[in-house]
Amino acid sequence: MTPRRPYRLAATTTAVAALAFGAVACGNGEQAATADGKVPVVVSTNVWGSVVTAVGGDKVSVKAIIDDPSGDPHSYQSTPEDAADAAGARLLVANGGGYDEFFTQMADQAPEARKVVAFEVGGHAHEGEAHAGEAHEEGHAHEHGEVNEHVWYDLPTVSKVADQIATQLGELQPADAGVFTANATQFKGKLDELTKQAEQIGTTHPDRKVVATEPIAHYLLETAKVADATPPEFAKAIEEESEVPAAAQDAMNQLVSGKQVHAVINNAQTTSPVTEQLVTTAKNAGVPVVDVTETLPAGVTDYIAWMTQEVNDLAAALGR
Repeated sequence: MTPRRPYRLAATTTAVAALAFGAVACGNGEQAATADGKVPVVVSTNVWGSVVTAVGGDKVSVKAIIDDPSGDPHSYQSTPEDAADAAGARLLVANGGGYDEFFTQMADQAPEARKVVAFEVGGHAHEGEAHAGEAHEEGHAHEHGEVNEHVWYDLPTVSKVADQIATQLGELQPADAGVFTANATQFKGKLDELTKQAEQIGTTHPDRKVVATEPIAHYLLETAKVADATPPEFAKAIEEESEVPAAAQDAMNQLVSGKQVHAVINNAQTTSPVTEQLVTTAKNAGVPVVDVTETLPAGVTDYIAWMTQEVNDLAAALGR
């Protein structure tokens, strides 16, 4: 069983100031490249590494701190080697939103590097502030104070990150700025096509509902206009790594065994006896299980190829 990780609230304005580093311009183009002419980039996970590679091409060297499908960014403890890699980078790219805090600490030790934080670039930090305000007024912090940090499933955010990476790389290595911009444009075109494919799911299969072992693919479901019927008490308990209330677990099982939902979205990377049992219930009931992950699957290096497969898997499950 893969270990669970602690529950996290998305960052509000104060927390973001401590956690995220923003896209700060430091250093200069002459210092950017290594001896082989490539800009050294360090990223928290291989997901964002794949985006950097799509934009930077052979003009960058990319090091992903977490490059193992079994790695868990929530609980990862950085090593001296990781810190050395970050200190030698000219660009650091993180997810943010409390997802990869270990990377923030390393980035603080690399003041000369430029930094890009996907959570902030996509505008989700402001959402966290707004929801936190609602939580304070209404007294329901868990219901209103959370923003999903899994922003690599938010295709518009990924597009903005690609632009920001192109800008930062272009300033670090001006001679190749046009290449970075062209690569980002091509990458964003593929993202646009992928977005259309995802949106088509809701158009072709309206009123589809799913449940999820964790809200990993939250943004993808939103794009696809697929309703998440997961009981809030179930989702909260799983995230907090606390015991799932019997009523919530029963409600979840009834939704699945009674085929009241069209698929179960399963975080295959982080499991527990409760989620494993739910997957078994789904398979026994003939309800499709769509596995999603938090890092690139083994053998996959291309973001578009990976996310296209995720979209295709969801479409196939909901088309049954």
